[in-house]
Amino acid sequence: MATAELTIEEKLRNLWALQQIDSKKTEISIMKGELPIEVQDLEDDIEGLRKRIDKIHEILGEINTEIGRHNANIKESESLIAKYEKQLDNVKNNREYDALTKELEMQKLEIQLSNKRIKDANVGKENKMEQLAFAEERLAKRQGELDEKKVELDKIIEKTEKEEAKLDKDADKARENIDDRLLKAYDKIRTSYRNGLAVAPISRGACGGCFNRIPPQVQIEIGVMKKIVACEHCGRVLVDSSITGLDEE
Repeated sequence: MATAELTIEEKLRNLWALQQIDSKKTEISIMKGELPIEVQDLEDDIEGLRKRIDKIHEILGEINTEIGRHNANIKESESLIAKYEKQLDNVKNNREYDALTKELEMQKLEIQLSNKRIKDANVGKENKMEQLAFAEERLAKRQGELDEKKVELDKIIEKTEKEEAKLDKDADKARENIDDRLLKAYDKIRTSYRNGLAVAPISRGACGGCFNRIPPQVQIEIGVMKKIVACEHCGRVLVDSSITGLDEE
């Protein structure tokens, strides 16, 4: 039977059947709680920490290269100093002597400058090493937390995955019996409420979703099922006990 040919009662029964399936799916989601979000947050945090650690290692490599370059400059300057000092023993005039003395002074200044830059680089290196130790400690802690959360989540998934797969299949089948307009309204209402309840039973003369009283005349309209009635307070579709099988009292 095409959905357009269904009676209001049949449409309501199909909606209620779909709601029952989706409510079971919601119960499973509640069982999982915030675990999926916590796992994702931890994975994101760990990924950020790993990138930070990689960057620190990269900077440390650059610092070590810089220190190596300055050490090489010192060795070169020391070699030149030894060379110039030897040449001083064989100078022939004051001009040569002054030129060599000036070169010696320049190389000694180069050594002082290189030593200062090495000292500064080592300070920076020490700072980065502290940052690295902190990041690695935090990474180990976060990884431990992630492993625990994953074990917990995996246990729940293992327990519920078959049921979820069946519910998904049942939901797809149930949705085929509901026209697009009703499905659109149903899905919109479901996303408006944390418990995902879009079709509510009448309980003690009140809406089973928001618990506001339903006027007697409206209750009669719901009971005769000549039209689809929504709660004037929360917008949920209201269904009679003859559909839900629940005692209104």
